[in-house]
Amino acid sequence: MIRIQAQLGPGRTSIEVTGHEEHAAGGRVCAAVSAITQTALLGLEQIARQHPDLVSIDITQETA
Repeated sequence: MIRIQAQLGPGRTSIEVTGHEEHAAGGRVCAAVSAITQTALLGLEQIARQHPDLVSIDITQETA
């Protein structure tokens, strides 16, 4: 099961995506969720690069 939790507040949005799909859909749903999430991060990263005085982004890689 893929779980997406979103919190919306005044001037704040938080999205957390966890989990993995079972084999029923052959990985297509997981791939789609991953693609959408990563595309959003890449877009936000580009905006931060173009407007460093207005946008700051911090992406960290967790290690196992």
